[in-house]
Amino acid sequence: MGNERRKPHSIPNLLVNLGLFSPSVTALLSHIKIVLIETSHPGNIGAVARAMKNMQMSNLWLVAPKIFPSADATSRASGADDVLSGAVVCSSVQEAISDCQIVMGASARCRTISWPELTPRTCAEKFVSPNSAQKIAILFGRENSGLKNHELDLCQYLLRIPCNSEYSSLNIAAAVQVVCYELFVTAGLQQPIDIGDRGEIPLATAEQMESFYTHLLQTLYDIDFMQGNSSSSIMRRLRRIYNRVQLDTKELDILRGILRMSQGNKRKP
Repeated sequence: MGNERRKPHSIPNLLVNLGLFSPSVTALLSHIKIVLIETSHPGNIGAVARAMKNMQMSNLWLVAPKIFPSADATSRASGADDVLSGAVVCSSVQEAISDCQIVMGASARCRTISWPELTPRTCAEKFVSPNSAQKIAILFGRENSGLKNHELDLCQYLLRIPCNSEYSSLNIAAAVQVVCYELFVTAGLQQPIDIGDRGEIPLATAEQMESFYTHLLQTLYDIDFMQGNSSSSIMRRLRRIYNRVQLDTKELDILRGILRMSQGNKRKP
């Protein structure tokens, strides 16, 4: 007995002792989707599922995965089969984010037009709250090329993981693990506070914003504002403005009313 080694704490027990491992954490993180886009290796999907389950997250969406389901994914999930079986497979990013008010893209690329940026920690501090009703999607791109520009255009924020500037390429599962860890720790430090129904107007969803951008582009053509080949650059800057503001549904209705009136006035003789 005297020579018996003391057993080290398991990770789950440590988290219980710290007050981090609890059903309330799962509830706090349930509104956050992890969205993988065109993942080429099914093993990476399994590794992401494992990383998510480690951090009590399960809301996984797969946009046009090359191979899924797959035995490789199940093997790499190492017991996170429930996350894999619950994953939603869809054909487009727009479908995955249609009900989300906040969309952010994980990217190490620099953009010509600057975009609001968050680290995983500042993301967690900003969006993990007992009273948050916003649905959030975090996009992770292809293993070899990341997110495309038109996918980044859908985001209000870029998510950057601080790392070695001389070697900044992270495996997709490692990137998801870092992000989910920060969300998990922040959730564990939160205490639910019942402040009643605040009657707040909900933020516009990604689907509503895309409909607005389509309407805006058409209106700009109708009033002869768009000229030549500058439309994509102008729209990218306009997206940046409106994404930064984070419009609610009432504000969006007002703007669309202005667009309709502008179109009507242009058509009058």
